[in-house]
Amino acid sequence: MKKIAWVTDSTACLDEELTKHPDVYIVPMTIVLDEKEYKDGIDLTAEELYEKLKHLQVPPKTSQPSVGEFVSLFEKLEGEYDHVFSVLVSAKLSGTVSSSVQAAEMVKIPVTTIDSKILSYPLSRMIKKGMEWTEAGNSVEELNQKLCELANTNETFVLIGSLEQLHRSGRMNGLSFFLGSMLNIKPIISIEDGVLQAKEKIRSESKGMEKIISYLQASIENYDTKEAYILYGLHDKEARKWHDELCERFPDVTFGIYPLGATIGVHAGENTIGISWFNRL
Repeated sequence: MKKIAWVTDSTACLDEELTKHPDVYIVPMTIVLDEKEYKDGIDLTAEELYEKLKHLQVPPKTSQPSVGEFVSLFEKLEGEYDHVFSVLVSAKLSGTVSSSVQAAEMVKIPVTTIDSKILSYPLSRMIKKGMEWTEAGNSVEELNQKLCELANTNETFVLIGSLEQLHRSGRMNGLSFFLGSMLNIKPIISIEDGVLQAKEKIRSESKGMEKIISYLQASIENYDTKEAYILYGLHDKEARKWHDELCERFPDVTFGIYPLGATIGVHAGENTIGISWFNRL
């Protein structure tokens, strides 16, 4: 069995198990606040980000890890591992996949770069599943195929917490922001084939929750979904409220609660909350 290193970026928001895992490595995103650069998860936490966002003079920015950062990490892994799986945030949301692909051409160790087509904890779940398949004796080629297939089964629906933040970060145009603010509209954003899509426009969080739950209900009926992930910006109190409600409605489904992290928080805002799951996991 080949020894595999698992590389991801800081949007993955690793849980304690993966954070402590000796074969998992993170390449951090960069967050720019008032022209000062921070490495996500290293010198800026999500809590610190949301506090700083209240006092910014210019809109915040995020940038992907450079090719050089990936090259540096891959070179360190040479000799210790037989193969690297680089499982990264959606290529349609960030250039991180491109940086990894370019870096792979510059190093000796073989690297397989996977476009997860997602972000946050579901990305971590893909890595865990990849580890399970590795332990089961799957080859590198089989791992690549299965991970790519898994990426295509994800469904994610998020109730955006801050139209202002979405607008300031460049993810919503001025007219949509103005109308949404005037009408007190909260958009539900889905991730479809790696792209953010405006799925629904609703007027309250309770209605948004019911709409998202209806999507989950359909997947449970169609695919017998057994686990789902509640994703939240900063306030876990609301996430735990959703957790209790979902556990009561769907006792056969396991629900976890996971923060979105600083890089995603730049665009979505601290009150963002949603649910993600894989069909056919």
